[in-house]
Amino acid sequence: MTSYVADYLKEVHSVIDGLDRNKIEKMIRLLIKVREDAGRLFILGVGGGAGNAAHAVNDFRKICGIESYTPTDNVSELTARVNDDGWDTSFVNWLKGSRLRKNDGVFVFSVGGGNSEKNISMNLVKALEYAKEVNAKVFGIVGRDGGYTAKVADACVIIPTVNPETVTPHTESFQAVVWHLLVSHPDMKISEMKWESVK
Repeated sequence: MTSYVADYLKEVHSVIDGLDRNKIEKMIRLLIKVREDAGRLFILGVGGGAGNAAHAVNDFRKICGIESYTPTDNVSELTARVNDDGWDTSFVNWLKGSRLRKNDGVFVFSVGGGNSEKNISMNLVKALEYAKEVNAKVFGIVGRDGGYTAKVADACVIIPTVNPETVTPHTESFQAVVWHLLVSHPDMKISEMKWESVK
């Protein structure tokens, strides 16, 4: 086994050991509250986070019975908003068009979580500012220090940085690990998953 392969897999173990279990439990409780209040879940991500958002929308809808959406699933609307209004406001304007309200949740999948001081992922920052304005719940699975998402979230899991050279792959990989943990949790799951139901 090459040194890189061995080191990467060792890092995976370190990330797992560094995950904050209490933050995950808090996230589960708040997501259940969103469902109980007939709220919707709007999942935001860019790049790998967008791919994860699309997959997570399916899982939260199908397995957990939470009405869920992501702006990146509708390429026509997203590109029209980017073209006409700009990238920075594309997500917030989509949330306004979706009539985001206090019973809803906004869930961010991001490596950095957004940073207004450094002008990074301002589309996330503006979306979360609006979410807080309407008192929607804010969730995040993010890397590095969590950025703006971690500052304003009601529940945020920060994927620990164990190697500055592999922040992005570990963050995007563990977004999937954590959201799959969430949707398969007995208190969250309302529908049996296919392969778990096959005897």
